[in-house]
Amino acid sequence: MPEILKGTEVAKALRAELEVEAQTLKARGVQPCGCLIRVGERADDIQYENGAAATFEKLGIRVEKRSFASDVSQDELIFAIDKINADPLIHGVLIFQPLPNHLDARAIRNRLLPCKDVDGMTDLSTIGVYRNEPIGYAPCTAQACIELLDHYKIDVAGKNAVVIGRSNIVGKPLSLLLLHRNATVTLCHSKTRNLREVCKAADILFAAIGRARMIDSDYVSSGQTVIDVGINVLKDGTVCGDVNFDSVAPIVARLTPVPRGVGSITTTVLAKNILSAAGRTL
Repeated sequence: MPEILKGTEVAKALRAELEVEAQTLKARGVQPCGCLIRVGERADDIQYENGAAATFEKLGIRVEKRSFASDVSQDELIFAIDKINADPLIHGVLIFQPLPNHLDARAIRNRLLPCKDVDGMTDLSTIGVYRNEPIGYAPCTAQACIELLDHYKIDVAGKNAVVIGRSNIVGKPLSLLLLHRNATVTLCHSKTRNLREVCKAADILFAAIGRARMIDSDYVSSGQTVIDVGINVLKDGTVCGDVNFDSVAPIVARLTPVPRGVGSITTTVLAKNILSAAGRTL
């Protein structure tokens, strides 16, 4: 059986570090604060909002919530973001996505100052990831993969890293983060030819394609590290990843579970970014 790389252990260790960082900031006169902006009453947004707020408060981060009706106007939402941008006591902001169709989501995201963009939503944050410069932050799920690698001391330099999935919130930024660490990166997607063979040749395989249990024993080889980024809810309510855990486990060397894998780190990464943003104000 492989070594199981538990995201819950990563989050626990990271939170211990962040508690110290938050206390250090307070001692220097800075009360870290994160703001959560939600439009509408989507159940998954509310669940994530409550979980994030609980994590922040445990770490000593003050939480502000801004909720708007699903028919909020573009001007009203932009006005609210402008006020948050101008508030020096708010250090990091998360805008829940997707926004209702009547809103210009890109214009709203980009209204947020990149220094307060703690989940890599703005175009300037994307530029920061591309250039490996501290402009905003990388999307939290992509950064959570890096935190997991660091915790388990998995060095990607010189390794063949294969990322399946080219989304703007996971696949693309994760590929760049790995490239900045000197991995040799192959970014795959639904049109990739010979996908199974490409995956088998990987040293480290990241599955972020959004298809439940797609990656099975035909996609992996002995000695690999497999990081499952997917979170899929089946008809019976079962939560699973993009990797068929039971099929892959007898073959690979390291494997993340779902749940209790990468997804359990993301909220803590968001908190880490808020504390970083607060520290930049000193």
